[in-house]
Amino acid sequence: MPAPRLKRVYDVPASDDGKRILVDRLWPRGLTKEKAAVDLWAKSVSPSDALRHEFHGHPERWEEFVSAYEKELDGNPALAELKALVRKERTTLLYASRDEAHNNAVVLAAVLKK
Repeated sequence: MPAPRLKRVYDVPASDDGKRILVDRLWPRGLTKEKAAVDLWAKSVSPSDALRHEFHGHPERWEEFVSAYEKELDGNPALAELKALVRKERTTLLYASRDEAHNNAVVLAAVLKK
């Protein structure tokens, strides 16, 4: 299975992005739908509001976040749908976070690779 690419939603869309999938629960601030060029908004595979609030701005608690988010994803039917899509075509998971190493898209991409 090809690995999904990761990209900040604020970065300029590229022709080789494939299907652009926003994996955040909230729409990115100040970004129009046209400029974002999102093909699919997969809110159902994003971290819950409670989880997002608990770990926002706490990169030192990264491992806790990863574990909690993986538990949320376990058995999520939307994850299976996303896996099927990633298997079929090139995909880019989009996220709004400024932290490229510590965000939900990083965790989601690792789960999709499994």
